[in-house]
Amino acid sequence: MTEIAISAARSQLGDLVRRAAHAREPIALTDHGHVAAVLVSPQALEDYEDSIAVLRYELRQARGDTSGRKSLTEVRATLDAGDAA
Repeated sequence: MTEIAISAARSQLGDLVRRAAHAREPIALTDHGHVAAVLVSPQALEDYEDSIAVLRYELRQARGDTSGRKSLTEVRATLDAGDAA
């Protein structure tokens, strides 16, 4: 992950956003040497959110939670089965 100070990023913001969006390269913006924010592509963010949802489901399953919620994988399989019909 590339790190760049916020002060330096100001003049390069367009390029940094394009790198994050098209090259899927996360860009960490630092403030006084500490990461303050990260630029990521919308697709990468969606992938992270999907992974978190699956992990939460697996954790609920491991704890014996029977709330009836489906994993993202199960939902996608159901949707795919509907597309095949």
